[in-house]
Amino acid sequence: MVKPSFSHVTQWVFDLDNTLYPPHMRLFDQIEVLMTDYVVQAIGVDRAEADRLRAHYWRQYGTTLAGLMAEHDLDPDPYLHAVHQVDMSHMDPDAELADHIRALPGRRIVYTNGSAPYAERVLEARGLTGLFDAIYGVEHAGYRPKPEKAAFEAIFEKDGLQTEMAAMFEDEPRNLAAPHEMGMRTVHVSPDPHEADHIHHHTDDLTAFLARLR
Repeated sequence: MVKPSFSHVTQWVFDLDNTLYPPHMRLFDQIEVLMTDYVVQAIGVDRAEADRLRAHYWRQYGTTLAGLMAEHDLDPDPYLHAVHQVDMSHMDPDAELADHIRALPGRRIVYTNGSAPYAERVLEARGLTGLFDAIYGVEHAGYRPKPEKAAFEAIFEKDGLQTEMAAMFEDEPRNLAAPHEMGMRTVHVSPDPHEADHIHHHTDDLTAFLARLR
């Protein structure tokens, strides 16, 4: 039974990309193109090398930005602005998802490796504006990215979140390891199941999963 395992939860943490909107909307495809463009311009490599570095930095550091900061001393704010200038006109509001999020008891926050202004745009496009008590981007963690435990600690301390009473919804399996270690209930939101000790639940439909908690 899913619902009883969340009976203690009064604090709800949601990732953004491919979590609060389904992967078929492919918003991150646009971001990846813009990230590659930025790497080309910032460090003077061709697109093939920029693509390779982007993927390498993601694997090694958690985000492309973290790799660029570590290896090229990149200023993060212009980067965050540039790579999030994406078209959201194809995104649909989801009234049913909004209704289920609104029904969750307690505090609800968004925590993304993207920027907070970008997150606000996504929430507006999805009809989810006003449902969350706080929105945190990578900038609020001192530009440390998930999956670093220190990033989660920075956000949760800022928010006053009590991890033993919290749940985390996230599409990237590695980003659930630290929340699990911190005592949170973890939910992997993805079309592709991923079995791991740090994942309590998996769903390919966040709206349907939240409906089961009501």
